[in-house]
Amino acid sequence: MHILINTGGGDAPGLNAVIRAVTLSALRRGWKVSGIKRGYNGLLEEYPQGLIPLDADRVRGISHLGGTILGTVNKGNPFEYPVKEGGKVVVKDISDTVIQRIREVGADGLIAIGGDGSLRIAQKFIEKGLKIIGVPKTIDNDLSATQVTFGFDSAVSVATEAIDRLHSTAEAHQRVMVVEVMGRYAGWIALNSGVSGTADVILIPEIEYDIEKVCAAIKHRYDTGRNFAIVVVAEGAKPKGGGLSIKGAEVGREVLLGGAAEQVAAEIGRRTSYETRSLVLGHLQRGGGPTTFDRLLALRFGSAAVRMAEQGLWGNMVAWQPPKMVPVPIKEAIASMKAVPLDHDTVSAARDLGICLGD
Repeated sequence: MHILINTGGGDAPGLNAVIRAVTLSALRRGWKVSGIKRGYNGLLEEYPQGLIPLDADRVRGISHLGGTILGTVNKGNPFEYPVKEGGKVVVKDISDTVIQRIREVGADGLIAIGGDGSLRIAQKFIEKGLKIIGVPKTIDNDLSATQVTFGFDSAVSVATEAIDRLHSTAEAHQRVMVVEVMGRYAGWIALNSGVSGTADVILIPEIEYDIEKVCAAIKHRYDTGRNFAIVVVAEGAKPKGGGLSIKGAEVGREVLLGGAAEQVAAEIGRRTSYETRSLVLGHLQRGGGPTTFDRLLALRFGSAAVRMAEQGLWGNMVAWQPPKMVPVPIKEAIASMKAVPLDHDTVSAARDLGICLGD
């Protein structure tokens, strides 16, 4: 059997561990393995150089490394591919070219590693006849079929360390520090890092916040002798009656979120007169090597994907439903986003700890 591997969407710690696990597991079965560069671009703009033979030497010593040896793109959807025509950028469906080239190289199937966007692309290819197994990757942890996605633990660890570091500078200057974390429309990173980092306020997309209540909580903290505060804001958080903070949009992509922390900090400063600063962690949460948890999870995902291919379970995503890795139809896996339930135990813990959630 000849299988292909690609990584799509935003990078996440653990991608290389999945690539290594898929490659070694396939080689043990006597299969041929090739990696596609930069999502599907290796079969488009960079073809045929964009197809890399993978062997034990090429994947040696990569499990602990961040990023992906195959590269990735956020704008590589073959069904909505931006191309220049007459000086303008237009969107075209060039998915048939991808299918044709997969057949040209004699591939029997594809292991697609990605988040909800990449898996939606995979599902479209499945509907056109390709054999694909998905591996869930997103630091946002917003895929409902799996208990957790690799990359999430690493992102939370980075965010928590940043919040820990902010405490000393906030206290030294008696400031309110507002830090923005990733997660798009799900608040898992903000909630977990905020509680772990003993933030005073945590604002998540699932709970529209009342800025007056946020300011009241901060004022109470100052009035009781703690002359600094830490506010964690998910990039998808929004005020009551307001909208998302958006940077803009690009052809073939969702809107770019950003500016939530700056907006919250400005309101806090204006309403309380406390010195307030904001910062955005951004891609720091994606960078660096995976935690032990994410590394092990990624290796398990990759080897499970090959076992599923061996069993002919194409069209499924590998899902971790402890204690086992199980196949879940990709169509089912992407049907709904996994948001933070308002009755989640970590939400309850935050409230019991006296953390303001904006409501």
